[in-house]
Amino acid sequence: MTGLHAERLGHGPRIVLVHGFTQTGRSWGALAEDLAGDHEVVLVDAPGHGGSAEVAADLITGALLLGAAGGPGIYVGYSMGGRLALHLALARPDLVRALVLIGATPGIEEPATRAERRAADEALAVTLERDGLDAFLARWLAQPLFASLPDEAAALEDRRRNTAAGLASSLRSAGTGSQEPLWDRLGELPMPVLVLAGEHDDRFAAIGRRMAADIGAHATWAAVPDAGHAAHLEQPGATLTMLRTWLNALGG
Repeated sequence: MTGLHAERLGHGPRIVLVHGFTQTGRSWGALAEDLAGDHEVVLVDAPGHGGSAEVAADLITGALLLGAAGGPGIYVGYSMGGRLALHLALARPDLVRALVLIGATPGIEEPATRAERRAADEALAVTLERDGLDAFLARWLAQPLFASLPDEAAALEDRRRNTAAGLASSLRSAGTGSQEPLWDRLGELPMPVLVLAGEHDDRFAAIGRRMAADIGAHATWAAVPDAGHAAHLEQPGATLTMLRTWLNALGG
């Protein structure tokens, strides 16, 4: 299978940034630029996205491809990217020195609810293929989940680097509905974990608190002040401060 596209910035300890659905590795913006001042930052395009648009992979295969592209380092994943990074940390803990999850979930526990989400993901994929990328992105970003995300931070032009076919493939293969829940495996994570969610992202904040508790004493939970789901885009300065404080405590 073709590997994932990745771009690299800076020099130093390696940090691998894994974006959310409809984004690309370049979506990290100011956060990536700041970290590149004293780190090697690897910006990976997830399966079905950006330069990896033609790579079709489920979360397990996608996680292994992510590890091959990123190599050993600290992995930071947002939303879908967090789910990929979590799968990698469980499958290849030797590659993940430390893990940061932003607005991520270990999956939907109830089979009936998971089936409903899988059907919803399929419906979204059909809509995307029918109406095209621009119409889909407009509807996607109009969701209440992104109500507090400023237009400039949404980086619409970067999202337009994706293709309808690639995003539809991602929805079908790696959507939350397709994911087997990982809640009962969180205690297996051996590395330090930072779990973040936006202060106003009630659903993912509740998930984040529970995740940190299930991971154990080597997990840290924190809410990003005055932020919704895309906390690192809405409040990049606050997110960077929290991330760097945690990294300094790790000694890197």
